[in-house]
Amino acid sequence: MRLPSAAHAMLFLLALLTGSSAARADEAAVTLVIFKGGWVFGGSIGKGVMTFHGQTYGLSAGGLDYGLVFGGSQTTLQGRVRNIKRAEDIAGVYAAAGMGVALGAGVRGIVLTNQNGAILELGGKQLGLMANLDLSGLAITLKQ
Repeated sequence: MRLPSAAHAMLFLLALLTGSSAARADEAAVTLVIFKGGWVFGGSIGKGVMTFHGQTYGLSAGGLDYGLVFGGSQTTLQGRVRNIKRAEDIAGVYAAAGMGVALGAGVRGIVLTNQNGAILELGGKQLGLMANLDLSGLAITLKQ
């Protein structure tokens, strides 16, 4: 069965439109330093930078944890944020369930998504005494 040429044109236009939004999405380099501490309830605060299209942007981060949280740590994470179209897309709330133990030095890796569709892929080193099995939220804001 052959499709009429108008149907071919519509399919071609649809393919262009759906592919164009993904083609415009970009990625950026991210570094975050997060301080975390708690006893059942925990909190985290941090700062970092994002390099996007040759520009460097300051970031601030903070969040809450609930579950089994004990101790304190400093985590330095590096990686990238994908699926962004503009620098502001990194801003938002990222949620995660996690577990880990750091006694002295440990390794940490995380993949998170926010409401803008930005995907953070970060890894790095964790220093301190920390045990956690918790639900956590991390809010990242772009400094102006």
